[in-house]
Amino acid sequence: MRAMRRSRTVFSLLTVLSLALVVTLLSTGGSSAAPTKSQALFKKTLLADDKTTNAIKNLLRGGGGIVAPDITFADVTGDGRSDAVVLVDTRGVAGAVALYVLSTHGEAEESDLRAVYRSQRLYRAESDVSDEALIVRVPRFMAGDDVCCPGKVVRRVYVWSAGDETLRLRRSDEVAGPQ
Repeated sequence: MRAMRRSRTVFSLLTVLSLALVVTLLSTGGSSAAPTKSQALFKKTLLADDKTTNAIKNLLRGGGGIVAPDITFADVTGDGRSDAVVLVDTRGVAGAVALYVLSTHGEAEESDLRAVYRSQRLYRAESDVSDEALIVRVPRFMAGDDVCCPGKVVRRVYVWSAGDETLRLRRSDEVAGPQ
């Protein structure tokens, strides 16, 4: 009887510890690694930007989202200086929900970064830069698609407009989703 109670107590303790570990992993996205200096700088820049939506600021402040570690540095503004393409990621099923291009374009090189482009209502977004063009991909789900495998992917290509001093949509197309 005593051995049975002890076994139940050990089992209960292990269950509680396992649940605590799961909660910790879920709340930290599976990682407790400190943000890089770039991630911290870009988070600070986005939080200070009046045009960053409250939803994104709340994600960043509350730990529900992070500046994704895979930041792309490329010249998308055509001024010969690297710009930062930054995604805000939920670390969950929604994936990247916002994208920003941070730049000193039109200012002195040592100026503070500012967002010259923002898209703040995305879902599972991915981005690349090719030939000074920003390529953004988002899933287009069809009935019956699993979250892993959308039927289509919308691909949008943006290029810098010197007159407007922002990125403008050059073209948009749909391609078959991952199989």
